[in-house]
Amino acid sequence: MSSARAGLIEEFLAAAGWRAAARRPITGDASFRRYERLSDASRTAVLMDAPPPENVRPFLTVARLLGTAGFAVPAILAAHETAGLLLLEDFGDDTYTRLLARGQSEEHLYELAVDLLIELRRRFPIEALAVLPVFDEARAMEGVGRFLDWYWPAVQGAPAPATAAEDFNAAWRMVLPLWDQVPVGLVHYDYHVDNLIMRAGLSGIAAVGLLDFQDAVRGPCCFDLVSLIDDARRDVSRELGGRLIERYLAGFPELDRAGFEAAYALSGAQRDTRILGNFARLLKRDGKPGYLVHMPRVWRQLEAQLAHPALTPVASWFDRYLPPERRRTPEAA
Repeated sequence: MSSARAGLIEEFLAAAGWRAAARRPITGDASFRRYERLSDASRTAVLMDAPPPENVRPFLTVARLLGTAGFAVPAILAAHETAGLLLLEDFGDDTYTRLLARGQSEEHLYELAVDLLIELRRRFPIEALAVLPVFDEARAMEGVGRFLDWYWPAVQGAPAPATAAEDFNAAWRMVLPLWDQVPVGLVHYDYHVDNLIMRAGLSGIAAVGLLDFQDAVRGPCCFDLVSLIDDARRDVSRELGGRLIERYLAGFPELDRAGFEAAYALSGAQRDTRILGNFARLLKRDGKPGYLVHMPRVWRQLEAQLAHPALTPVASWFDRYLPPERRRTPEAA
């Protein structure tokens, strides 16, 4: 961190009344954001340091949207939008990831997460989501495009041939309309165990806090359910995953099951393809090889979703241009 950035943070904390606070780093995510826990006498808070080109305004927009609807999001204690600095309410350390590691009931935690998704869909009429970007074809194609931009050259040693790239884009455009078969809702976009946290002294979905929601969009209602079950960082059994899907569908009996299943498979395939590109980018651009350990799991999940007949165009592309024996994990330098 530059001395200028450090000085700016000190000024921000002083203006917010936290000049004397002790500061301790908190494990961050794959972005360039940094987090610190502040401790001052009997109070704590969390500093989000998101230097440009990171942008904290989407976080503030979604926080207001979710908070107004009664969902548990960290309160904004202070903000310097242009500098990319936020002071947030501290929800503690009991993320789903830590609770699961301590042996708490996986089924109970995941059921609460699904119940929260059901409420996210119920509480937001479509007009309330106008402040969010749309998860449209351009955004979906940019996401899967990272696979060709980063994963392909990382394992093949050269850019994808023009024909392969053209066929890739054509295949995805053929299947993206499957999302039209399910309702549009608020999509957290990174709905997984690292971004769900239990708050002490509460029960039901009120106890579940939401983190890192700045990438939220208007999109297919099944997308976050896939993110929860097809987690890039941990395995969820097929049996538990099936029960969670049924729990979600029971909340919306009007949904067409066949259409939902096709849109669900598309959501998983799009997400996993993007994540493979992201992990390769983190390796090659950012020097972060730690995510490579998750690639075999992401490939397994992608292959399972591509088995859905509605995704045959994309599955055929992978079989032709990147058959199983070539689906490798890039080597760290």
